[in-house]
Amino acid sequence: MSTVVERNVDTQLADLLLQQSIEQFYYQQCDMLDSRDYEGWLATLDERIHYWMPLTRNVQSRSVANEYTRPGMDTAWFDEGIETLRQRVEQLRTGMHWAEEPVSRVSHLVTNVRILDVEQDSDGRRRAQVRSRFLVYQNRLETETVLFVGKRDDTLIETEGGWKVIKRSIFLDQSVLLGKALTVFF
Repeated sequence: MSTVVERNVDTQLADLLLQQSIEQFYYQQCDMLDSRDYEGWLATLDERIHYWMPLTRNVQSRSVANEYTRPGMDTAWFDEGIETLRQRVEQLRTGMHWAEEPVSRVSHLVTNVRILDVEQDSDGRRRAQVRSRFLVYQNRLETETVLFVGKRDDTLIETEGGWKVIKRSIFLDQSVLLGKALTVFF
């Protein structure tokens, strides 16, 4: 009987450590973005990243499955890989990005982190399916303020250096962007 209890305690401890590890990874990403350490943030992304944010549609309740545009088939706010993300960072670093001169002050909040599944990939590394909620506050100049609120579905892969995002799907809870530009990362 004690073996079963010990196994349950060991499993619970492993689950708690995994949860804490992934949450700390997300908090680190937030800190990097808020301090404009875009290169550090890029280093938390796998080279095979698919970074996707569909458009949100206003649909009737019977059509809720069509609330978001489809990957590879419809228009999206973002449908990018690592090279495009690097180019966006380079553009921000020029100091000539019209929507980010002067630069925005940004705060990223991540919450409701839920690990949906964990499996071993063919290389023996853990791959985690994670769902979270976010709020991104952006302020520019004196009075320009924008809030982005939504959900993220991530696929994380464990590497020797820690977790990396291999897939990020970002679902905004708004169908119309109220800001003048979409220059933040999620």
